[in-house]
Amino acid sequence: MSTTDPATPNPLDMMTAVRLHAKGDPRALALERVAIPHPRAGEAVVRVHAAAITRDELQWPAEHLPATPCHEFAGTVAAVAVDVRDLAVGDPVYALGPFDRDGAAAEFVRVPAGVLAHRPLGTSDVESAAIPLAALSAGQALFDHGRLQSGQRVLVHGAAGAVGAMAVQLAVAQRAHVVATTSAAGASAVRLLGADRVVVHDHERFEDVARDVDLVIDTLGHDMLQRSLPVLRRGGRFVTIAAEPDAAAKALARRHGVTAIFFIVTPCREQLERVTLFVESGQLAPTVDRVFEFADARVAFERSLDRGHAGKVVLRVASG
Repeated sequence: MSTTDPATPNPLDMMTAVRLHAKGDPRALALERVAIPHPRAGEAVVRVHAAAITRDELQWPAEHLPATPCHEFAGTVAAVAVDVRDLAVGDPVYALGPFDRDGAAAEFVRVPAGVLAHRPLGTSDVESAAIPLAALSAGQALFDHGRLQSGQRVLVHGAAGAVGAMAVQLAVAQRAHVVATTSAAGASAVRLLGADRVVVHDHERFEDVARDVDLVIDTLGHDMLQRSLPVLRRGGRFVTIAAEPDAAAKALARRHGVTAIFFIVTPCREQLERVTLFVESGQLAPTVDRVFEFADARVAFERSLDRGHAGKVVLRVASG
C-alpha cells in the first residue's frame, strides 16, 4: 500500500495502548499501536501519565474485545470538545472513567468531561491515579449506601486493600469508631490509618472484638455477610462491593434486622472533588503497592492478582 493512500494511518495520529485479547488472562495483554481518540461532544481527551489497576478487572470485558483496561488515571487535558467550558488544555486532572468504554492503559484516553476533576495539590501522578476508584467506592459505600453518621461504629473488612484503606480513613474523618480487619501482611499499614482497633484475622476473630456495629463495609465477599450478622445491631447495614449476596443470605440478613446492599461504584466529579479536599487536608492518602513501567503492563497485572499486597498497583504511562 502506498504511503500516500488515504487509508494509511498517519503515524503522528497513533498511540501505544495495552490491549486485552482474551478475558481474564494477563498473558493475553499486548502493547499495540492504535489511533489516538478525538473528543466528541461533551468529552475530553487526556494525556495519561499514570493508570491504576483494579484486581480482577481483566474479567470485566465481555462484549468488546480487544479492550484497553484501567479506568482510573491521572494526566493532563490534551483536547476538549467545543462545548466543554470548564476544562482547558494542560489542566492536571484525575478521574474514574466509565466502565463501558476503553480504559486508560494508553497514552491517551477519551472520557466524558464531566468525570474529570482537578488533581489534588501536592500529589504525584502515581498517587493521584491510585485514588479515584478506591475513594469513590469507599465514599459511596459509607455515605450513599451506608448512611454513616458521626459517632457510629463501623467495621471494615479488608482494610489493607485500596478500597478498605480509603474506607477506614474516610470513616475516621467522619469521627466514627472504626474496627478494621486485615491479614498479618497488611497489619502494620492498616494501623497507620487511624482505626480504633485493628483485627489481624490470622490471630483473632473479629466476632470476638466488634459489638453493636452500625455499618459493615465488606471488600472480601465469601462468608463475610453471615459472619458479620451477629456483630451488627438491628437496623444496621452491610454494604459490599465484593459480590451480590444471594437470596438466602439477604433473607438471613432481614431476619437479623439488617439491610444487605451490593453496589458497583459510579464515576462522579462532584464526589471526587470532595475527595480532593480530604486529600489536600491530609485526611486521606492513597496506598500504592508497586509502580510498573508501561512496557511491563503484563507483569503489573499479574502482580495485581497476588493476594499478598496492600494498595494499588500503578502503571507509569508517561512523565508529567
